[in-house]
Amino acid sequence: MKKTLDSLVKKYETKEFIKNDPIKLPHKFKTREDIEISAFISSLFAFGRRDVFIKKLEYLFSLVDCPYQLILDYKKHDLSNFIYRFIKSPDLIELLRLLNKLYEKDKSSLGELFLEKNNRFQRTTDYFYKNSTCPNSPGFCFMFAKPENKSALKRINMFLRWMVRSGPVDFGIWDFISKKELIIPLDTHVARISREFGLLNRKQNDFKSALELTEKLKEFDAKDPIKYDFALFGLGVEKTN
Repeated sequence: MKKTLDSLVKKYETKEFIKNDPIKLPHKFKTREDIEISAFISSLFAFGRRDVFIKKLEYLFSLVDCPYQLILDYKKHDLSNFIYRFIKSPDLIELLRLLNKLYEKDKSSLGELFLEKNNRFQRTTDYFYKNSTCPNSPGFCFMFAKPENKSALKRINMFLRWMVRSGPVDFGIWDFISKKELIIPLDTHVARISREFGLLNRKQNDFKSALELTEKLKEFDAKDPIKYDFALFGLGVEKTN
């Protein structure tokens, strides 16, 4: 199995992977702040049809020269018609306002929110919910899945993979988190292929399944188990198409 997975990683973890993936958006920027802000926003919108939400994000980032400028000047832009499925214009504006608060008023960063190893997910979601003016909006709640609801937290784990791992696809700009601490971004493609390969027994696509699969992948590479996200996701998409 390790040989099969390693060969699939070599096949999919290439620059070619970027062009059809939401990670293409932060790859357009150079500074740490621009990369992590654009990556965070992109990860929150990464559900449904990739071609659709990528177009939405491309439009959003086209409004300014850099994502950091977007959170500084979000009030200057007419975002009243922005909508993507559950996420409506007020949800997007609230997200930009909160990122503005985090970076400008609090003089902090996304990296600071994720700093605590044992409280990483809860601390991050708590920050956005506690400071939000619309914490019960369906779109806002969908963007920020709560750990206590047992969600697989796929999008936030994908964001962490982007920030922590390095390579032809991922950025590796956060050195305060170890690769072995990462959890697989469990989506339907990854879950389906993992069960076909006998890597995942649990039936639900929830956080316990993400942890179960991550622990199994550590048997093949204890230091960097999430590199197999490329193998499982890439093969899953290929089989779907």
